[in-house]
Amino acid sequence: MAIDYKKTAEEIVKVVKRENIISAECCATRLRLIVKDRESIKDSDVQKIDGVKGVFFNSDQYQIILGTGVVNKVYDEVVKLGITAASQKNDDKDVKKTDDKNKFRKFIRVFADVFVPIMPAMIATGLFLGLKGALINDSFLGLFNLQVSNIPVSVMTFMSVLTETTFAFLPALVCWSAFRVFGGSPILGILLGLMLVSPALPNAYLVANPDSGVKPIMLFGFIPIVGYQGSILPALIAGMIGSKLELKLRKVIPNIIDILATPFLTLLIMLLLSLAVIGPIFHTVEQWILIAINFSLSLPFGLGGLIIGFGIIFIVVTGVHHIMNLIEISLLAATSLNPINPLLSVANLAAGAACLAVTLKTRRKSVKAMGYGATLSAWLGITEPAIFGINIRYGIKPMVCGAIASGITGLIVRLLNLQGTANGVTGIPGILLYIYDTKQLIGYISVAILTIVLSFAITWFFGVPKEYMQEDDE
Repeated sequence: MAIDYKKTAEEIVKVVKRENIISAECCATRLRLIVKDRESIKDSDVQKIDGVKGVFFNSDQYQIILGTGVVNKVYDEVVKLGITAASQKNDDKDVKKTDDKNKFRKFIRVFADVFVPIMPAMIATGLFLGLKGALINDSFLGLFNLQVSNIPVSVMTFMSVLTETTFAFLPALVCWSAFRVFGGSPILGILLGLMLVSPALPNAYLVANPDSGVKPIMLFGFIPIVGYQGSILPALIAGMIGSKLELKLRKVIPNIIDILATPFLTLLIMLLLSLAVIGPIFHTVEQWILIAINFSLSLPFGLGGLIIGFGIIFIVVTGVHHIMNLIEISLLAATSLNPINPLLSVANLAAGAACLAVTLKTRRKSVKAMGYGATLSAWLGITEPAIFGINIRYGIKPMVCGAIASGITGLIVRLLNLQGTANGVTGIPGILLYIYDTKQLIGYISVAILTIVLSFAITWFFGVPKEYMQEDDE
C-alpha cells in the first residue's frame, strides 16, 4: 500500500512534538531532526508510524529511517507543517550545550553537510571516467576494428571536458558548499574557490611534476604560492573561515557601504590568508593524510583491506563515516582512482546479504515485511535500513557476521588492487565505476558475488539471534 507522505509527516511531528523540534533536514534515507529533548521522544511510537523503518539518535540528531524515494517526500511535508529547514547558524545557536559536549560529532556532521551536495558532481564525473576508460580501451575498440588513434580530436576534447572539469575546479565546489553551510554568501565561496585555481597561479599538478619545469612562487623566500587544483582541505578551511569573516564584517560595517565593503574585504583578506597561510599548511596536512591512507592500503597480504572492510560498517553505525568523503575525494583528485570505493561496496553488499539471511530465516512478520526492501537498499548502496531496521534490531550478530565477510573480501579487494573512478556509488550500481578496465570489472563482479554468498552463509548458520525466531507480539 502506498505511503501517505503527508500523514506520515503529521504523525512524526505529533509524536516527536512540534515544540521539541528545532529544525529538520534529510539525507538519502533519513529524516534528521534537531530536537531540544531527546528523552521525551518515545521510539516505539515513532516506529509504529507508516513508512518508518527504524530510529536512532546520533550526531545530535534524532534520525528517522524512511528509505530512498520516501524521505524527501516526507521531509517536504514536514517543512510544509512549519518545521524550519536546518541551517548551521540556527542549529549552532539552539543546541550549543549539546554541541559543546559532542564537538567531534558536530565536526563530522559538518563534513556531511559540506560534501553531500558535491556528491552528484563527483558521481557524474566518475561515471564519465568509467565510460571514457571503456571507450578508449583497445580491446573494446577492437570489437569494431578501431583503435584509439581513430577517435577524432573533437571527441577526445569533449571527453576531457566531461572528465576533468570537476577535479580542476574542485576547490570552487568545496568553498561554495562551506560558505553555504556556515552561513556566508555562496557566491563569494565560489569566487574564492575559483581564485584558488586561477590560471595566473602556478598549476599544482605541474608543480608536482618535476619534469614540467613549473616552480611555485616563493613569498618571502620560503612560502610556496601555487594553485590548489584538486585540493580539498585548503578550500574547506578557507570556506569555513571566509564565511565566518563575512558574517563578522556584516555586523560592523555600516549598511550603506555593506554591499561594497563586505565582499571586497572578505575576498581580499581570504585570498591573502589562503595563499600565504591556509594553503601551504593544510595542503601539507592533506598530503600526510593521503600518505597514511596509502600506507594502510599497501599493507602486505591485503591486511589494509581486511581491517577497513571489517570496520567500515561499525563506523557507519557511529555516524562518523562521512569523513570518508574527504579521503575518497582527495584520492580521486590526486590519482583519478578510488581504492576505498570497493571496500565500501563489499561492506554494503555484506550488510544486505546478512539482512537477507535474517529475513528468510526469521519468524517475525514485521522483520520479513521490512527485510527484502532493506536488503535491496543495501545492495544499491544505502545500508541504514538494513543495519538499524534488521541487523542490530535484536542483537548485533548479523552485523558482525556481515563485517567478517566484508573483511575477508576486503582483503581480496586489496590483493586484486581494485579501484573505482568515483565515490558515492557502491554495491550493484558500483559496477559502473569499473568498466574502464576489463580486469577491474571482472574482479569487482567476482568479489561482489563472493561477498554476498559468504555473508549470507555466515549469517544463516551463525548470526541469527534467537529473538528473530520468535513470533511477533500481537
